[in-house]
Amino acid sequence: MKIDPAFAEEVVLQAVKSGADQAEVFMKSFKNLSIEIKGQAVDSLTSSLSYGYSLRVIRDNRLGFSYATDLAEKDSVIKQAIESAGFADEDSYLGLPEPSEPAEVGVCDPALMDLKEDDAISLTMLLEKSAFDTDSRVKKVRKASGSFTSSETVIVNSKSVNTRYLSTSCAAQIMAIAEDEQENRTGWDFSGSRFLSDVSFEKTGRTAAKRSVQLLGAKTIAGSRTNVVLDNSVTIDFLGIFASSLSSEALQKGKSLLKDKLGKKIISPRINIIDSGLLSGNLGSRPVDDEGVTARAKILVHEGLLQAYLYNTYTARKGNTHSTGNAVRGSFSSLPSVGITNLFIEPSSGKECLGKKELFTVLGRGLYIVDAMGVHTANPISGDFSLGVTGLWIEGGEIRFPVKEAVISGNILDLFSKVAAVGDDLIFYGNMGAPSLLISDIDISA
Repeated sequence: MKIDPAFAEEVVLQAVKSGADQAEVFMKSFKNLSIEIKGQAVDSLTSSLSYGYSLRVIRDNRLGFSYATDLAEKDSVIKQAIESAGFADEDSYLGLPEPSEPAEVGVCDPALMDLKEDDAISLTMLLEKSAFDTDSRVKKVRKASGSFTSSETVIVNSKSVNTRYLSTSCAAQIMAIAEDEQENRTGWDFSGSRFLSDVSFEKTGRTAAKRSVQLLGAKTIAGSRTNVVLDNSVTIDFLGIFASSLSSEALQKGKSLLKDKLGKKIISPRINIIDSGLLSGNLGSRPVDDEGVTARAKILVHEGLLQAYLYNTYTARKGNTHSTGNAVRGSFSSLPSVGITNLFIEPSSGKECLGKKELFTVLGRGLYIVDAMGVHTANPISGDFSLGVTGLWIEGGEIRFPVKEAVISGNILDLFSKVAAVGDDLIFYGNMGAPSLLISDIDISA
């Protein structure tokens, strides 16, 4: 359903006339095609279209909110939003953003907007086929799925914010299962972009298959304190633990392990951590955030020093600073919170990036970790973790055998403080990205 910005303008104007001091309308139209393939046939296909709008009002420093999916319910939405403000607590930090110029960034692909269902099915079939074709030991495939979406967003508020943009996305994911006489091992991969041409369904299937096969014949190892290489996918998992502590919401609630660390060294000077909504084609990119504030790039950690946190309009007012363009909403029916756009790790300026073989050479002897289980169980406030991992044992810079049932433990800040080398294989899974990292002095237990 095509969105009419004039409707949003009308709702904002009427809300102000009805007693709101400030008003904002957020509208979203979302079209999705999800396909799952099994045995080179469609196992499930879901085509959906969602549409809705919400009204956020501020009246006497109190917040009111309401939403609907029917334009005809406009009067009811306005009434409910204003009435709900009467029951809210007074909060002097409430406020809507001033207008700003949307950033220019590629987030819409006409090829995805016009993609036919049969073509989407063929692409998803290729995902499964390529996994089986990679190695005869790949016996099963789970969740060979493709997702194809297009959406339209409109944001209008009473302080003259008035913005609209179109966006698309495409994603492929698969789990391959390799078997031999003694065991079976799984391998997973994902690829996503706002542009169809950036997603290789064939490569994604092959990568999952290779990951499953390389772990066949895994052995256990004795506990030790040694160096490890984190595969880029595993580095992303650990970055996910770190991400929540960069939020000003977590900071202001006392739930960030980075509290009182601004301007201080927190991790290795070999790496920077950046959040950017301006990477063309990336899934977290957009011209404005979900309050209409211009998206931009922010260096959060520079050469190991914590430089900034992420803010939306509310947390910025509470922190006596400016929004970083990081307001996000789960849907039109949600209030904005603080979230990342594209969060990623890059090497510090002048630091050399190493290929995987060079990382193994520098590692010499240790574990190349390709999968970490239970990362979500890590404590986001203390940063402590204890995780089961699988990987490949390296000696003399060469892969010797796969490893199973190992456990690594430590603290997330300590882990990133021990970065000894950075890989040249930066990859994004969703809106987080990282290269492989060589980490020194890690506890491994059997």
